[in-house]
Amino acid sequence: MNEIKAIRDLLGLTQTQFAEGIGCTQGNVGHYEGGQTVPPDRAVDVINFAEKLGLSLTMGQVYGTEPLPKRVQEKPHASANH
Repeated sequence: MNEIKAIRDLLGLTQTQFAEGIGCTQGNVGHYEGGQTVPPDRAVDVINFAEKLGLSLTMGQVYGTEPLPKRVQEKPHASANH
């Protein structure tokens, strides 16, 4: 099992937006959310993309062996005026 849907929900993205961010198709995201195994290289893409959006993840969190953070962390340099 994986946590792709929960991660996507934490980021507040559609399947299409998430897919674009990790470099795959919306259909792939749907399959991952349906239980298809996420390849390790794609899991790294998820971690890197989430980090850009303020969500720090581990491989264990992507694969569901560790709990997910409760929310996306606000980046220190982020401002409401941007």
